[in-house]
Amino acid sequence: MDITIHQTFLPADDPEASLAFYRDILGFEVRNDVGGGAMRWITVGPAGRSGTSVVLHPPAADPGITDDERRTILEMMAKGTYASMILATSDLDGAFARMKAGGAEVIQEPTEQPWGVRDCAFRDPAGNMIRLNQVS
Repeated sequence: MDITIHQTFLPADDPEASLAFYRDILGFEVRNDVGGGAMRWITVGPAGRSGTSVVLHPPAADPGITDDERRTILEMMAKGTYASMILATSDLDGAFARMKAGGAEVIQEPTEQPWGVRDCAFRDPAGNMIRLNQVS
């Protein structure tokens, strides 16, 4: 079976702040930007690698979500427990330095994990946990 990840979605409650994080700090390219104001869907991805994209979307915008569910989502986002993503790089220390210098909120500095991965962690402007793994 030939399956790849084409798009994944992360909530973004401040489109401009999220755009600055993913475009300016992570270096992702903007592939699409639709909607307006707080109701924007911004598609970003690694520059020059069109295969996988992240869609930054307004949280709880689905009309099928109840008010209680919407409150829960926003509360979890505020705590940083709603969504996460793991990225990989061949230069963890360099990427960490660029992200820290760009003002990204550091959660964990580069660390050798007991499960055999060297990684670090940040939060994006919406509170999403972004982990960055070292790959050979």
